[in-house]
Amino acid sequence: MPKPVRRTQAERIEVTRNKLLESAARGFSTYGYGNVRLDDIARDAGYTRGALYHLFAGKEELALAVIDWVSRTWRAEVGEPAEAIADPAERLVWTAQAHARYCRKDVAAVLMSLRVEFAGRDHAVAHALTELMEPLKATVAKVITRGRRVGSIPPGPPPRALASAYLGALEGVTAAVGGPPHDVALTARAVRGVLGLPNPS
Repeated sequence: MPKPVRRTQAERIEVTRNKLLESAARGFSTYGYGNVRLDDIARDAGYTRGALYHLFAGKEELALAVIDWVSRTWRAEVGEPAEAIADPAERLVWTAQAHARYCRKDVAAVLMSLRVEFAGRDHAVAHALTELMEPLKATVAKVITRGRRVGSIPPGPPPRALASAYLGALEGVTAAVGGPPHDVALTARAVRGVLGLPNPS
């Protein structure tokens, strides 16, 4: 019988870090940044508070790491695959559907929760959220512009305004519906309406 492969220290640290980030994302989503306790985050992940502080200096650093972690996983599961879709309208509808599936994870609502809590505040978490959303909005606006140029997206409001509405519909429907079985279809229907596309009968 082969011996089990032992993880390196770096691999063990990475596993611990990811478990703590998942737990923190759940905690921020459920209780908010101000109310969540680091003891509870560590306990939910199966670790001690000391293990958490070994990797993160405090709640702010943990929240910033969660934002980066969710951004990276979303890009890998939604953003990068969408780039392979040539037709702009199809790309934006597919992105909405993939986003709805991504939001079935219980960690996905953390960005919306943090944005609501930090709206209008001069705080590192608020700045990190802005730095995350602005490039995404710009990308959507470019796809809309290309879609109008090739005729797959009809004329309408300025691309940047439409991109904001698209992202708002994306997040709003997935948050309101709260998962399967109708989340994917309703999110696609919402963004089709925002973009001025017909819904399939």
